[in-house]
Amino acid sequence: IRPPKAEDKTQWKELWATYLAFYHTTVSPKVYDRNFARICDPEDLGLRALLAVVEDTPVGLVHFLRHDHFWRLDEVVYLQDLFTRPDMRGRGVGRALINAVYDAADDMGCSKVYWMTQDHNFQAIELYDQVGRLTPFIRYDRP
Repeated sequence: IRPPKAEDKTQWKELWATYLAFYHTTVSPKVYDRNFARICDPEDLGLRALLAVVEDTPVGLVHFLRHDHFWRLDEVVYLQDLFTRPDMRGRGVGRALINAVYDAADDMGCSKVYWMTQDHNFQAIELYDQVGRLTPFIRYDRP
């Protein structure tokens, strides 16, 4: 598990595009470019990413960000995107990425990490039930 490097851009983009396709969405090339520049910039502490790499090939990614929280004095970490290539699933890649986010959160002084998934993402839910705690919150979006 390591931060992305400039030479990872094509493979990172392929992983993220596949993840986005699972959720029936896409983003513009400008979003890819902006986000990749930000996650590779050590001075930019807003958006963060890690890659799971096997034999120099990225096989999974996680995107996360730190933010303030009205109910706490410390900041919290939102794990926004987690994806493992289908041929690598069941090998501990997703768990390793989540644990790496937990470690990053600890390093940032953030004791809380949270994320969401869709109710039909059964394979991910199986992992999340092992590494997290399901909460009763329901999410709403602005129409």
